[in-house]
Amino acid sequence: MTALVRRATLVLVAACGAAAYGQSLFQREVGVPLDITGQPDYGASLRSMSMFAIEAPRPRTFAVHDLVTIIINESSRAASEQTLETKKNSNATASIDALLDPMELVELRLRPGLDQGVTLAKLAAKRDFKGEGDYARTDRFEARITAQVIDVKPNGTIVLEARKQIVRDDEITTIVLSGICRREDITSANTVLSTQLANLSLMQHNEGKVREAARKGLLTEIFDTLFSF
Repeated sequence: MTALVRRATLVLVAACGAAAYGQSLFQREVGVPLDITGQPDYGASLRSMSMFAIEAPRPRTFAVHDLVTIIINESSRAASEQTLETKKNSNATASIDALLDPMELVELRLRPGLDQGVTLAKLAAKRDFKGEGDYARTDRFEARITAQVIDVKPNGTIVLEARKQIVRDDEITTIVLSGICRREDITSANTVLSTQLANLSLMQHNEGKVREAARKGLLTEIFDTLFSF
């Protein structure tokens, strides 16, 4: 009788454990739901139970010919100072302490003549040079330009290219820009800073009467070249 009661108790405990496993959320294996792209969506369960859950924005996808606004804010500053001072002194003297008497030399006798300590040459040179140079330059370029996506790399980086031309009367301003950026750097307002572009190439070209008036003439260029030293 005791063995029969023990066996019935074990069967009852096993049945209760199976029922608890079927009802417990901690022991049940729950699969991760997938989103529309087939990727695991770990926030789906939280959104289904919480009224305050905020879903993180999903990264945007870009394709060729999409438009992105680039905010150009480039500034540079360079300064250098150099001082050079040189001095050079040189002296050279050539003299003869004794001369042979020609008359004695004819008679095959080696005797010094009357003239002694004759100075043949004496040179002296002195040179001083002192030079100073200062260089300072500050550049700043601000503009907004809309670029076009020309390529999307396999790792998600985006290649941008932009060209903008402004014509005012006879003045023409052309801006050409190209670079590579990450899609994470593009804001929700569809803008990206020029400082976040890799391999940035920025060129501004001006044409017109204002540019021609600021350019040096031919004679001025020749004189500046000849007398620049």
